[in-house]
Amino acid sequence: MAGRADELLGVLDLTGDTERTLVVDYSTGMRKKIGLATALLHGPKLLVLDEPFEAVDPLSAATLRRILNRFVAGGGSVLLSSHVMTLVEQLCDTVAVMAKGVVVAHGPLDDGRGDRSLEEAFVDLAGVEVGGAEGLSWLAS
Repeated sequence: MAGRADELLGVLDLTGDTERTLVVDYSTGMRKKIGLATALLHGPKLLVLDEPFEAVDPLSAATLRRILNRFVAGGGSVLLSSHVMTLVEQLCDTVAVMAKGVVVAHGPLDDGRGDRSLEEAFVDLAGVEVGGAEGLSWLAS
């Protein structure tokens, strides 16, 4: 287990003095990496991740993507929530869309979005009007 922990700390760039720092003292992005390392430590078959890329820098995000892809390729499953539809399109093959706490659609990614972006499909499925087009005339001046 110690070897696995050391390997995770190294891959996620959490080595050096950082391994002795209290988790509460880290940035949100660092806490996301620590959470993933903790979740992976015991070799689960399922990861449940809430906004795993929130506040994560681009290099760390690339590392996280690679780790998650390897995890899935090795037979694991990942259930993740995200408000970033382009990220969902990059990582997921099956999606569920929730609006007001209710699942309004679920299934293979390509079936749900058709020939449009997932964000466009989400807006349609949520049944709400996107604001920002009216008012705020002072923005264009």
